[in-house]
Amino acid sequence: MPNIRQGSIHLFRFSGIDVFLHWSWFFVAAIEINNRARSYSSPVWNVLEYLALFFIVMLHEFGHALACRQVGGTANHIVLWPLGGVAYVNPPQRPGATLWSIAAGPLVNVALVPILSVLAILSRSLGWAQAMPNAHALLRAVWIINVGLLVFNVLPIYPLDGGQILRSLLWYVVGRARSLMATTIIGFVGVAGLILLAVLSRSVWFGILSAFILLNCWGGLRQAQALSRLAKLPHREGFACPSCQATPLVGNLWVCGQCREPFDTFQTQAVCPRCGARFDVTRCIECGRSHPMSEWILPVLVRPIE
Repeated sequence: MPNIRQGSIHLFRFSGIDVFLHWSWFFVAAIEINNRARSYSSPVWNVLEYLALFFIVMLHEFGHALACRQVGGTANHIVLWPLGGVAYVNPPQRPGATLWSIAAGPLVNVALVPILSVLAILSRSLGWAQAMPNAHALLRAVWIINVGLLVFNVLPIYPLDGGQILRSLLWYVVGRARSLMATTIIGFVGVAGLILLAVLSRSVWFGILSAFILLNCWGGLRQAQALSRLAKLPHREGFACPSCQATPLVGNLWVCGQCREPFDTFQTQAVCPRCGARFDVTRCIECGRSHPMSEWILPVLVRPIE
């Protein structure tokens, strides 16, 4: 995933989660508001419509972040930008935890459907279509925006939510590496369809979105290949990550921060064999979290003497 936090403005912090807005959002907002100027009698309503899109996307991303925290993961940043939003979530490397962290986003849109539907029905029954046509048109537009975001997000194309949900479900059956491999291949097929749609509709936005998804599919494919190689390496017994419970790999997979010497931190008890530097914590290759070496060591069960 490209680092879109660069050039972003910090908006606020809620529940320990920092929300950023990318500068390009203002540029695209001006274009979109201008393009839909004829939808309302005043540009104020166009601004309200785009702010409603902003609010729905933000709720969607908070769904991801809060669900990730619920399963013991970390989620501290959300970035909103023209192609939607990105919640930087790091759930425990388990299919169930990943599935809930991803599915919670679209479920927010699902929860909004009946709420917005009731408001739209009330506006019609109260005669807003004639008395307050702008307000009625805004409610209808917000309903369409929410449903459109929901349908698009659940498409089984990596890295969209639907593609990551599919990956989490396949993870139960074929494992982490193969599930990611299968999902990215499906994603490439989906990207081909989006590129065709962009050409036929002459849509610049579909073209940009296709390029973004293509880059992420390529990154996912390379990650899947790396995971496949790691899965073939031997694992060290007697140790397990306190966060994800994965047993560490055997090999010089850690690099000294002082002299850049690669070494096996579990073989040397977190001490660099070249310069003698000692490290307080050891990073898990599987989930990326760091813990003291003492927390990695599994307790030895001693059988009582009969």
